[in-house]
Amino acid sequence: MRVIATIPHPKISISIFSMNDKYQIQFVAGPMEQTFKIAHTDIEGVDGIKKMLDEEFMKKIMDRFNEMFLSFQEAQKRVSG
Repeated sequence: MRVIATIPHPKISISIFSMNDKYQIQFVAGPMEQTFKIAHTDIEGVDGIKKMLDEEFMKKIMDRFNEMFLSFQEAQKRVSG
């Protein structure tokens, strides 16, 4: 797997990988990660991926990170009592 692009974002890290005829789009915020896989034949390269990451999609990514963070915090509270 190799990194073929990074996309700047003020709050998270966005990396695009290529492996086994698929692109992997990795979003990282602190200890949390979301990854999407897309076949090379289903999108027009890095430019197509950048178009896909529109405002609506990115809002859902950020909302999901917030849900993940809250779930993790709640689980930690249950464990630490």
